[in-house]
Amino acid sequence: MSRALALPIATAARRRHVPWTVVAPAIPVLAAVLVAVVAPWIAPHSPTSGNLALRLRPPSEHPLLGTDLLGRDVLSRLLWGARVSLLIALAATLIGAVVGSLVGLVAGFYRGAADTVLTKLIDVQLAFPFVLLAIAVVAVAGPSIPVLIVVLAIGAWVGHARIVRGLVLSLRERDYVQAALALGAGTPRVLFRHLVPEVLATIIVLATFDVGRIIILESTLSFLGLGVQPPTPSWGSDLRDAAAYVRQAWWTAAFPGIAIMLVVLAVNLLGDGLRDWLDPRTVRKQSE
Repeated sequence: MSRALALPIATAARRRHVPWTVVAPAIPVLAAVLVAVVAPWIAPHSPTSGNLALRLRPPSEHPLLGTDLLGRDVLSRLLWGARVSLLIALAATLIGAVVGSLVGLVAGFYRGAADTVLTKLIDVQLAFPFVLLAIAVVAVAGPSIPVLIVVLAIGAWVGHARIVRGLVLSLRERDYVQAALALGAGTPRVLFRHLVPEVLATIIVLATFDVGRIIILESTLSFLGLGVQPPTPSWGSDLRDAAAYVRQAWWTAAFPGIAIMLVVLAVNLLGDGLRDWLDPRTVRKQSE
């Protein structure tokens, strides 16, 4: 195991056990991931094939969760929607975290012209409305899952870049970093052996929060018709299809909405727990 990965884990391991604030929200998050993985085997029906004779059947008439306006099984679409929504969220989070962290490392370490250019780029990104950016990219590239992942990653890298840059600006002046530079250590070695271990816990926590935020953004874009396109199931596209039938068929909107709410809530609580668990200041307070 690399030192960069081992340091925050070793810091957290100073506690006698993993706190319940991490374990409790991790259970539904892992359950959602497991459901997404095994969706093809546990879904009772095809998520895209419908029967108009069975359209808008309530849960009491079509177990377990009823049917939608095209007679498709709501439970099957919910399970497959978890697969699509979580894949998009995790992929966009990973890309945004990697790109943003690298930008923050470079800007904070080199400072000078590199820092100025990169911080101006961050300011431009923050000043540009995300929905307009999404509309522009989708209009040029066309709506698809890879395009949606890229759009969401573009919206995610900025937060990592700003926070990592601020941390590196401070860490760069530490004695051990200056000593490594004085001894002739190369820039890659200083960045990835001395600085990355110090900011890795923060990156992990930020990425955890980003997963929940990106699930919301993906659902919003799909609801607006800019994200996942029919007949591919996703929680956002299911809400879009159900919008006109909320009063007539409440279950078509309720179950995708509840799924989004529960998963995002669990991810955010997991982020809070990881922040406390991986923060060395919290470890010191509990050991005193």
